Amino acid sequence: MLHHLEIWVDDLSASKATLGWLLTRLGYRIDSEWSNGISYAHSNFYIVLESGPDVRHGRHERLNPGLNHLAFTVESKELVEQISREASDHGFTLMFSDQHPHAGGEQHYAAYLENGEGFEIELVAADGQGGS
Repeated sequence: MLHHLEIWVDDLSASKATLGWLLTRLGYRIDSEWSNGISYAHSNFYIVLESGPDVRHGRHERLNPGLNHLAFTVESKELVEQISREASDHGFTLMFSDQHPHAGGEQHYAAYLENGEGFEIELVAADGQGGS
């Protein structure tokens, strides 16, 4: 079980507007905030966005070694679509739009979103897996 995840970001303000919005939309709550970071908690797990003095600034490149994307389960196909539509107003673009919502395969209903900093988020429908 993961305890927490810390993501170093180039622009904390931009990340709060995109990733932070999405985390709260998915049910996370702001747990703590400091001058160069913020944490979002859900149950016993939390995610930190931080842009401290040691961060090497630049766009995140998901194809480099390291983090490719984060995937979250949402309860339904309808919610995947709803959040995806809302996300476009919060700095996200829909990736693989020509294959949406089955870019991950015919049995996998998901939206792949990317923010302006290059972070990819996958929203997976709980009711869209395993032959549904």
